[in-house]
Amino acid sequence: MQLKLKAIALATALLATGAVSAQEVIKIGHVAPVSGAQAHYGKDNENGARMAIEELNTQNISIGGKKVKFELVAEDDAADPKQGTAAATKLCDAKVNGVVGHLNSGTTIPASKIYNDCGIPEITPSATNPKYSQQGFKTAFRILANDNALGAGLALHAANNLKLKKIAIIDDRTAYGQGVAEVFKKTAQAKGIQIVDEQYTTDKATDFMAILTSIKSKGPDGVFYGGMDPQAGPMLRQMEQLGLSNVKFFGGDGVCTAKLADLSAGAKTLGNVVCAEGGSSLEKMPGGTAWKAKYDAKYPGQFQVYSPYVYDAVFVLVDAMKRANSADPKVYGPKLFETNFTGVTAKVAFESDGELKNPAMTLYVYKDGKKVPLN
Repeated sequence: MQLKLKAIALATALLATGAVSAQEVIKIGHVAPVSGAQAHYGKDNENGARMAIEELNTQNISIGGKKVKFELVAEDDAADPKQGTAAATKLCDAKVNGVVGHLNSGTTIPASKIYNDCGIPEITPSATNPKYSQQGFKTAFRILANDNALGAGLALHAANNLKLKKIAIIDDRTAYGQGVAEVFKKTAQAKGIQIVDEQYTTDKATDFMAILTSIKSKGPDGVFYGGMDPQAGPMLRQMEQLGLSNVKFFGGDGVCTAKLADLSAGAKTLGNVVCAEGGSSLEKMPGGTAWKAKYDAKYPGQFQVYSPYVYDAVFVLVDAMKRANSADPKVYGPKLFETNFTGVTAKVAFESDGELKNPAMTLYVYKDGKKVPLN
């Protein structure tokens, strides 16, 4: 009897070992700034990726006849293009099966060439510069609206709804800031708005008094800022100090965060902000409200903007792998163009250039310090 029991135990152990050895590890890369002034965006994005990976690992998924386990390979690019390309090279060397990222257009665009050269599909959940999809790479996908929608939507609102006549433009000279500012300017001018001043800063600056003093002398009724919230917050404070309290303040998704209220430190000018996001409000997303409740339970107080898009992007990569019955980027990559996936954020399908089909765009304002969708 003892011998029989030992034989059963040995067989069980061998079966277990075989099951483990047959399990394939699929690596999903993620890159965002988790250090520096934009770390709150990056951590939010990474949280979305981790949520997706953890949920996928509860689903007992098999691909190519093997049970698979998903693993997140997370890198920090600190919103710096050089670190972005270094992170992309590292993920290529690690032979990840797909990449979600990067956060910023300035890091995503140079990194996309590296992913293209090593044949790894990349879905950006947040980089909005149209140049990303205009490079002709068959590995580059975007899961939300680009700056053509955001910049134009804000300019049309300024002209058609707010009836503004004179607007000054500031951008931070990054690929994102410059790109969204150019689209805003072109659309605003086409609608008869006069651009009374154009000023430039950096994504590291915090003192805008000289720029804003120059702008004040031109008497604008609106200011557009192409950049991110670490600069927009202090800018709003300094606008109030200079008596620009009745001037509307426009920005793309880079300024459209919950944290903007903290960064503006109670400035009344927060109430003048109109910002745009590429996508529906959480309340109007197919699964937004339920997903946000799960996110808040896991990562209380950390939500910013893009984590639901990151979450969907991970699932979209895996959906293509399942349809191709392979996690090999060369095999499943082309299947991404056939995507028809109902995600948390939207029904995801891609154009031939990797852009999202029928992307939504939402304008937001701030009421009592809270970001709310504009009706």
